[in-house]
Order: sequence, then structure tokens, then C-alpha cells
Amino acid sequence: MKGVVTRESNQYAVEELSIDPPKAGELGIRMAATGVCHSDLSVINDTLPLPRPCVLGHEGAGVVEQIGEGVVGFAVGDHVVLSFTPSCSTCYFCLHHLPQFCANSLCFGPMMDGTARVRDKGGKDLGVMQFLGCMAERAVVPAVSAVKIDKTIPLDKAALVGCGVMTGVGAAINTAKVTPGASVAVFGCGGVGLSVIQGCRLAGAGPIIGVDLADNKLEMAKKFGATHVVNGGKQDAVEAVKGLTGGIGADFTFEAVGVPALMLTANNAARRGGTVVIVGVGRLTDSVPFNALTLSMDGKTIKGCYYGDANVHADFPKLLGLYQGGRLNLDDMVTRTYRIDQAPQAIADMEKGLNARGVIVY
Repeated sequence: MKGVVTRESNQYAVEELSIDPPKAGELGIRMAATGVCHSDLSVINDTLPLPRPCVLGHEGAGVVEQIGEGVVGFAVGDHVVLSFTPSCSTCYFCLHHLPQFCANSLCFGPMMDGTARVRDKGGKDLGVMQFLGCMAERAVVPAVSAVKIDKTIPLDKAALVGCGVMTGVGAAINTAKVTPGASVAVFGCGGVGLSVIQGCRLAGAGPIIGVDLADNKLEMAKKFGATHVVNGGKQDAVEAVKGLTGGIGADFTFEAVGVPALMLTANNAARRGGTVVIVGVGRLTDSVPFNALTLSMDGKTIKGCYYGDANVHADFPKLLGLYQGGRLNLDDMVTRTYRIDQAPQAIADMEKGLNARGVIVY
């Protein structure tokens, strides 16, 4: 099979690979679509320091081809969306209704049993991103990372729910619990930010203010539910948000890029007593210097958001139901599709901010 492998910092390539059958508790998946996410770039550039060599890809959907020993609830031919966080159902977090923090998701590199399923042409074992490595024609994944879906849903749209859409919509609905009529500002209108905007729209928020430096992203933001947009490179974003919210700031703000300065901007654009949700992932070496006086005096709630606080086995079908009902726009999220050999172009286009989401189809 072909897959996208990163071996050194800021380097990646499409390679010929081999893959083993699934072991106990695993599924063999013929991939249909993989979203090109900024987190893939974060692995490439060491923002997310995963062990190398590593097969990229964590936002995917496909068809079950093989079923490992002991796996129940799946049949060959089932359509599935993959979750980049397995839910083991036995660790502290899973037992306390926090499956997005499953302790098993912190073991990076090969599979959950510590052994590899994917090898390069020389026979060397390869790690796979988040136990998936689904930027490849096939993947072996933990069965607990697969969610069965309706076969009528196009898999190139369903794939987006595996990361960006779940993270963004979940940030609004699960993490922030945005309320009807609340004012909202979303800083960063890439794939995740656009999904935050959709989540806020679903929650009945208004105004919904999209903030970005790129005019094409702001046009996308309006398509997905932003009532107002602000180009932060042309005007003071904090003052603009305050101007649209009666001078006090937004009830909810979201940072969806992972830049410390923008996290502070999102905080400053929230009203006193408001909620600031940090969705973007920064570098391990980055820090955010919140003001020690106003942190207390303003009484804001600052919340981190991981994977939209998802319970994927409940939330994936819920989001896809909203798509089927015409309430969640996944069709326009897929700006362009690519073949696996075009993966370098897909990643370059993502870096340039050309797409709401680029998707590799097989």
C-alpha cells in the first residue's frame, strides 16, 4: 500500500509500505478518505513530538476489511469513522465519563500492545499517528477507535467528523455549552474554527464573529454561520469584537490556532465573567502570560478543549445525523480532494490556508 511517512523534522513523503493483518481487538480498514488536518503538520514540524518514523493521518473514514480475534459489533463491509483517541472503557477517565482523556491514548508510536503493524520497504517497523496512521490506503486500528456509521453517508464527508468537525462543534456545544442568543467570537477560521462557528450556529448563538487574517477564510466563515467577520490584520480585533457586543466583549470566545498571542487576544475579547475556550494546540515550549491581576478580577472562565470533549460513540452518529438532516454543513467543508500521490500538495495547500478542508480519497 501507499502511505505518507515522516522520518525527520519538516520532512515527509509518500512511500510504499506493507501492513499486517489485525491482531486481537483490532480491525483492518480499507481507507476511503482522510482529512488533511493541521495536526498532521504539527507532527511534521515537531509541535506534536511523536516518535519517528511515523505514518501520518488521524482523521479518516473507511470500510472494514478484516476483523481481529475477539472483536464484536462489526462485520466486514461496515462503514466506520475513526477516532484518534481510543476509549478503553476501563481506565479512570473512561469510567468517569471523560473518554476523550482515555489513559491509553497517551501511548504514542506503534499499536496499543506496543508492536507495529506497518513496515517500510526495508522491513523496518513504523509507528502510526494516534494508533491510526490513516493517511494510507489501508490501516489497522483498535476496534475501540472505530465508530460504525450509516452506509448512505459519503465517506469523504464522514471523515471530517473524526477530528476537525468533532473538535470544533464539540468545543461550542460540549466544552463551552454556548447558550441561545450568546455573543461569540472565534479566532482562527480554518477547518476547526469553521466547525466552532457551525457549533455556535447550532446552539443558537448570535452575533457570531469570525476573526482571521485571511479574507478568503472570512468569506468561508460567513458561509458556515458567522454573522460578522473581522480581519485582525486590518483592525484591532479586540476593539472590533467589543464594538459588535455593546462595548463589553463576547460572552464566549474561542482560539482555534494554537498561538499564545492569539490566546491572549481571545481572552481580552471576552467580557468580564465570560468564557474563553482554547482549542488550538501550541508548542510544548510555549507559554501564555495571563495578567495576574485581571485573571482574578475579571472572573473569566478559561477552558482547554481536547477533541471537543467528545464521547465519540455517541457524538459521531449525532453529528452525522445533523448532517443528514441538513443542519450541519459538511459538503462545503470539503474544498478539494486529492489522490494519495498528491498528499504533499494537499499538505502544502493546507499550510497556505487554501481549503476549508482538503481530503485525500482512495
